[in-house]
Parts: sequence; structure tokens; C-alpha cells
Amino acid sequence: MRTRRVLPGLPLSLGITVFYLSLIVVLPLGALVYKAASLGPAEYWQIVSSERAVASYLVTAGSALGATLFNLVFGLILAWVLVRYQFPGKRLLDAVVDLPFALPTAVAGIALTTLFVPDGWLGQLVAPFGLQIAYTPLGIMIAMAFTSLPFIVRTVQPVLEDLDPALEEAAQSLGGSDSSIFLRVILPLLAPALMAGTSLSFARSLGEFGAIIFIAGNQPFESEITALLAFIRLEEYEYQAAAAIASVMLIIAFVMLAITNLLQARALRYTAKG
Repeated sequence: MRTRRVLPGLPLSLGITVFYLSLIVVLPLGALVYKAASLGPAEYWQIVSSERAVASYLVTAGSALGATLFNLVFGLILAWVLVRYQFPGKRLLDAVVDLPFALPTAVAGIALTTLFVPDGWLGQLVAPFGLQIAYTPLGIMIAMAFTSLPFIVRTVQPVLEDLDPALEEAAQSLGGSDSSIFLRVILPLLAPALMAGTSLSFARSLGEFGAIIFIAGNQPFESEITALLAFIRLEEYEYQAAAAIASVMLIIAFVMLAITNLLQARALRYTAKG
């Protein structure tokens, strides 16, 4: 007897999916790894451990970490406001959250630079305090935070919407304060979504390019990101060096995602048991 498949046409659909994924993801990454692997171990290490490359790693990773921590707090607050409160302009605010997805990153970089240069609308407000945002790592953090904020908001928002109000009501009936209810009841349920959104936000910040190069200043050892350094090596026709530098960021992204997935799996097991 012939058995009916739950998903008709699975072999064809799976084949098309694997081919498409290989074409746009596996093939470019494979070419990057192949080009970097063509270097000898000593030459590869010399390129990726050069003083300029290490400085770009520190600028990129430090700025991405600062932007992600900001988005973790502000994104959670923004998602909470959008879910728990009704106010005029809520739909507009909800739509604005997705603006970084729709806006070309180069346009975002130009707009942020215009705002935060010393004579810009926002730059001139902090200039009297001796604070400069544009052309500094702080400007890089702001550009990264702008482009990666939606990942946390859109990851946490549906989980907040699906939370059972009975859990909070039960905690209130047992005498729990607002802070204890949030920390002991709500936050553990949001932890997997927060971890997923944080990892996506951090990964997006690591790979951001267009929104940063205009506001960063691009000074070696001060405000030069790794993506720009790899681009410079490409312009100099040093393809192997560019691939080697890019492979470092690729390794960091994979390690970070693996750790995040592990923590997320543990958080899900904890939530299921709780």
C-alpha cells in the first residue's frame, strides 16, 4: 500500500531548498575558507595577528558588545511598551522599529553622521561637554545599535504577547512584588528569546559595514573596523589577506552563535521543567 506523505513533494522541495542554500550561503563561505586556507600557517598567523588587524578586532568586538548591551536593555523596554500599553502613535512606533530593516545602511550612516558631527543637531548639544560622537568608537556603537535593534524587539515581542496572564496573577496572589514577578516569573520565560535576539543583534553588529564607514572616521588603530580592513585589502588586490581577516570574524561569529544556542537550549529545558 502506498503511504501518503504529510508534505507532498518533499524530495523536490528539499532539493530546491538545499540547492538555494548552497548557492547563496555555503558556496560563498566555502570560497572564503578556501582562499584563506591557501595561505600557509605562518603567513596566515602573520596576517591575522598583525597590530593593525588586532586593533580592528578590538574596535569591532568592543563596539558590537556595547551596542548589543544597549539594545538588550532598550529593546526589552521597547518591546514591553509595545505589548503592555496602549497610547497614541503606538502603531507608528511599532512601524519605526522596522525602519533599519528597510533603510539602506549607507543612508543610515549618512543620516547618523549628519546628526552627530560637532555642528549637527545632536552633536552640537554634547560638544560643550567635550564629547565627540562622530568619527569615534562611540559613533560606531550608535550605528551598530541602530541597525541591530529590531532583532531583539521582534524576537521578544511575540513571546511577551503569548505569555499567560494567569502566571502573573498567581504570583500577585502569593504576595509577589512587581520586581520579583518580573525577575522570577517573566524574565525566565523571556530568556530564550532574549538570547536569540541578542545573538542576532551581536552578529549583525559584527558584520555591519555601510552604516559605520561614514560615521567611524576609519582611522587605523582608533576607529577602523575589521570589515573595512578586509575591504581595503581587497582594493589592494591582496585577496588572500582579505580572506584571512574575514575568516577571523567568521570564526568569532560561529563560536558566538554556538555558545548562544547552547545557552538557549539550557534555558528552554529550564523553562520546560519550571
